Amino acid sequence: MEITVSKIVRDACPDLSLAIIKCEVCNSPTSTDFWVEMEKEISKIKEKYSIEEINKRPEIAATRKAYKTFGKDPNRYRPSAEALCRRILREIPVYKVSTLVDIINLVSIHSGFSIGGFDIDKIQGNIELGVGTADDEFEAIGRGVLNVEGLPLYRDEIGGIGTPTSDHERTKISDNTEKLLMIINGYSEKNGLTEAVDHFKELLQKYASLKEFKVEWVE
Repeated sequence: MEITVSKIVRDACPDLSLAIIKCEVCNSPTSTDFWVEMEKEISKIKEKYSIEEINKRPEIAATRKAYKTFGKDPNRYRPSAEALCRRILREIPVYKVSTLVDIINLVSIHSGFSIGGFDIDKIQGNIELGVGTADDEFEAIGRGVLNVEGLPLYRDEIGGIGTPTSDHERTKISDNTEKLLMIINGYSEKNGLTEAVDHFKELLQKYASLKEFKVEWVE
């Protein structure tokens, strides 16, 4: 599987860097020990940010800038990292889904990066990062049809699989996922990406029986 960036995205977002992680793991219900780590991160976000300030966090602000570049309103279609942090700051509990999904959410909250998570076995062919159009049909996880026109959009040979706002139902992580693809979207060069990759590896080793871990960079 090859992951490439289209010319329209590369020209519009010259500071874009992607960390692409492919790994073999074991999914499970989220453990109490993991959730202790999540609660600690939730507390840190509450101490460090206000809801008025969270969209100025550099990683989030850079993603919002990309949305505006393509004509999408980031206040209406928020990047997932911002949406998670706003949820925390509004005192709404962070949902528990499964170990793999919750690990992605924790790293996203900690780093400020919007992160795609996919079951590799559900992806068809290669992936390209382009821009959504009015013709793209996209069923977002847990939210129904999402208007992806003007959003950065990952497509495989069948169609869209993910945006920084939400991933697609077709390729989502399930209880049976063993081969995991994660894409960390860095719209402000490589700043912080290495630390996010290391954080993923640590958490997957502790909680998801990590067997194999490969990292590729697209800059």
